[in-house]
Amino acid sequence: MPISPYIQNLRNHVGHDLLLIPSAAVLVEDTQGRLLLARQVDFGQWATIGGAVEPGENPREAARREVREEVGLDVELVELLDVVGGPDFTLTYPNGDRVAYISSVFRGLWRSGQLRPDGDEVSDAQWFTRSELTRVDLTPFASSLLHVVGYLS
Repeated sequence: MPISPYIQNLRNHVGHDLLLIPSAAVLVEDTQGRLLLARQVDFGQWATIGGAVEPGENPREAARREVREEVGLDVELVELLDVVGGPDFTLTYPNGDRVAYISSVFRGLWRSGQLRPDGDEVSDAQWFTRSELTRVDLTPFASSLLHVVGYLS
């Protein structure tokens, strides 16, 4: 789902002005320890999986939902790695919407499901080793997040 009804309602009132949005990100690993990245439709770059926490939803629920929606997998959340925010996690979407994310970052293990990018937010999804991450065209948000949690040095 590209934009939730809740955020769309806010946008109807504030236009493209900056919104502070709680979110959840998941660093999904497979049994070989590789990290799953998703190529975002709107930016064309590789990113971690995640999105906004909806009203009435806790960050863990949001994290699992986002993985299911974006790439079709079910994950076990094994660890809260960090909570990130600030200038490195503020962005402007191609349509002009400005967002500052405060994101709960989880490490998750792939448990079931078939890898299937949704086609709306994610055009492709692939597994990467940590050494391969240095050669991937990451979004600035994903690059900052991976540095903060130690996946990139």
